Formats: sequence, structure tokens, C-alpha cells
Amino acid sequence: MTADPHKLKQKFWKTLDESPHLFLQLDADPHSAVPMSAQLDKHAHSAIWFFTRRDHLLAAGGPATATFAGKHYDMFARFSGVLVPETDRAVLDKHWSSIIDAWYPGGKDDPDLVMLRMDLGQAEIWNSDFGFLENTKMLMGFDMREEARDEHLETAL
Repeated sequence: MTADPHKLKQKFWKTLDESPHLFLQLDADPHSAVPMSAQLDKHAHSAIWFFTRRDHLLAAGGPATATFAGKHYDMFARFSGVLVPETDRAVLDKHWSSIIDAWYPGGKDDPDLVMLRMDLGQAEIWNSDFGFLENTKMLMGFDMREEARDEHLETAL
């Protein structure tokens, strides 16, 4: 049975919201991969945000790729996009929190603070949250390749 692509995409967003930590790298520099916390907005279409410092490698912006594993390892994803400075103060205010504040001594007006928006492109999503029957089949050594193919999606975000 083939999974519903819309449902897989929705599950991806829900899982990312539950644990918004991922690895982010500039495509031009694979060694720039670092853990980051995504700032999500359910009303935003095709964008997520990150806070960083002006002297950080990611602050240069440009084409980037993120890799993600859900908190319970039931969802995996790789997605691409373009990092650009977010200049809308209302967006910064919306995503600001005491956790973010702890990293920037000057608060929202810290001269080293930069907020990046990732305009999202293509994604590849893998759902590994198999049900009881599938898990039982795996334990018994049954071939699970077809079920795994059905829980994989290539899509635009």
C-alpha cells in the first residue's frame, strides 16, 4: 500500500516541529555542516529561519542543505534551499525567545546577531515509523523493501 504523499509531508512538518534540530551546511562548503535549531511558522510557506552570528560560516548565505532525523528516529529528511538574511524585524520578534536570548548578550539588537531565512526547495523524506505488522515482519526476516519504498517521498517544500 502506497503512503499518501500529502500525509508524509504533513508528518515531516509535525516531526520537525516536535524536535526542530538539524544539521545545516552551505552547499559550497560541505565542512560547514553544524547543528542548528529551525524556527518554524505554520503560516509560512516554503521557509524556515535560523539565528546565528555575523561571523559564522552560515551567515554568508547561499544554497544550503539540511539533514534531519526525528526525535524517535521515525522520520528522516534532507532538504535544500537558499539562505538569505531576514530583514523583517517583525519576523525576528515573532521567533525571539528566552532560549535565543541566552545566546545573544545584546538581545534582539546584538550587533553580532543575524537571522537567516531558508527559502526551501526540494526535499527527500523517509518515514520509518512502521506499524506493528511491519515491525513483526522485520523481526521475522521478511523482505521490507517494498514497504520502505512506499514510505519515501521526493517533493518540493
